[in-house]
Amino acid sequence: MTTYALIQAKYAALGPHLGERARRIWAATEASALGYGGISLVLNATGIARSTIHRGLDELNDSKALSAERIRKPGGGRKKLAERDPSFPKKLENLVEPLTRGDPESPLRWTCKSTRRLANELRQQGTPVSGQTVARQLKGLGYSLQGNRKTEEGNDHPHRNAQFEHINRKAKQCLSSGQPLVSVDTKKKELVGNYKNNGRKWHRKGEAHKVNSHDFPGPEVPRAFPYGVYDPGNNVGFVNVGTDHDTSAFAVASIRAWWQQMGKAAYPRAKHIQIMADSGGSNGYRRRLWKWELQRLADETELPIRVCHFPPGTSKWNKVEHRLFSFISQNWKGEPLTSYETIVKLISATTTETGLKVECRLDMSKYPLGQEVSKEDWKSIRLRPAPFHGEWNYEILPRVMAKL
Repeated sequence: MTTYALIQAKYAALGPHLGERARRIWAATEASALGYGGISLVLNATGIARSTIHRGLDELNDSKALSAERIRKPGGGRKKLAERDPSFPKKLENLVEPLTRGDPESPLRWTCKSTRRLANELRQQGTPVSGQTVARQLKGLGYSLQGNRKTEEGNDHPHRNAQFEHINRKAKQCLSSGQPLVSVDTKKKELVGNYKNNGRKWHRKGEAHKVNSHDFPGPEVPRAFPYGVYDPGNNVGFVNVGTDHDTSAFAVASIRAWWQQMGKAAYPRAKHIQIMADSGGSNGYRRRLWKWELQRLADETELPIRVCHFPPGTSKWNKVEHRLFSFISQNWKGEPLTSYETIVKLISATTTETGLKVECRLDMSKYPLGQEVSKEDWKSIRLRPAPFHGEWNYEILPRVMAKL
C-alpha cells in the first residue's frame, strides 16, 4: 500500500472520531513524520487545509500546549458578526425600524418582518448573514416574538400605530424620569378545584395528578380572577386574586392594593401614576365605573392618574401579558389549582432569570355586577382628555387639588 493510500485509510477510519483539535494534531503528526512534502501529501489524502496542518505543527512545537479541554487558544475561532462588522446591528435596526412598534426602552418592541426576509435584505446590502443570526441579534436588541391576535373588526384602527407611538413616548418619559408606570390587565378566570390545568410537569411514572374527567362545572364552583399589575421599571409584578366578579371596581381595587403594598415605597417622590391598560374588559376606556373608581384612587393618593389604552384588538401587546402572566402560566402548568391558597402560593413563587419578582394577595371582597355611576358622580370626575384620542388617553386629577 502506498503512503498516500495508507494516510487516506487512516483518516477514513479515525476521522469520524476526531474532534477539531485532535484532527489537526493528527494531521500535523503524520506530516511531520513524513518529512519533506509531508504537508502536501496529507492535504491531498485527507482534504485537511494546509493552514490547519500548519496550526497543528505550531501547537506540537509550542511549549505552552493547550489544556485537554480546550480546542483553540483564548480569542481563537470565528468572531461574531457584530464584531467582524460593527455596522451590522445598525443596518438591522434600519430595516426593522419602519415596522417596529417602539424603541429599546419601550414596552412595545416587535417587528412584522420575518428573520429570513431581513437576512435576504442584509445580504443584498453586502452583509452575509443567516436567519438564525438575525433572530439572535433581534433578541439581543430587545425584540420578541408575538403571536397572532384575534379580531372581529377585521381591519386595524387607522390611528393604531400612532397610538402605539404615543404609548411609547409616555412609557419612555416615565422610565427616564423615575415616575411610576404600570401595565394592568385581568388574567383569564381560573376554576378552583381538582380540574385539569394545561401543561406538563415531571412526575414518577404513573404518579401524575388525577383530576376530574370534565371541566364544565356549574356556577357553584368557585373561580379565581387574577388581576395583574406589572411595573417594568423595577421588573416586579403584583397580582390581586379576586373571588367574586371581575368588575371595574375590582380592577381599581387591585391597582390601589399595588400602590399601598409596593408602589408607594418604590416611588416616594411620585408626581403621578401612569397606567397602560387594554381598551376593553373591566379596565376598558368606555366604562364609566372604571373612571369613577380611578377618581376615588386619585383623591386617596392625591396624585393625578394618567391612563393610556391600547387600541382595540391589541391586548397581547400589553407588557403584563408576556412579562407577567406568561411566566405565571409556566410556573403552574400541569398543577391543579385546588384552592385559593394554592393559586396565591404558585403566583408568589413565580420568578425568572431576568429577576422578575411577584407579590400576590387574595381579595375576598364583594364586587357586585351592575353598579352604575350617577349623573352627579360622573360630572364630579375631574377628567382631562388628551389632545390626541382623548377617549384612549386621559388624566384624572384629584379633586382635593381643586380646592387649593
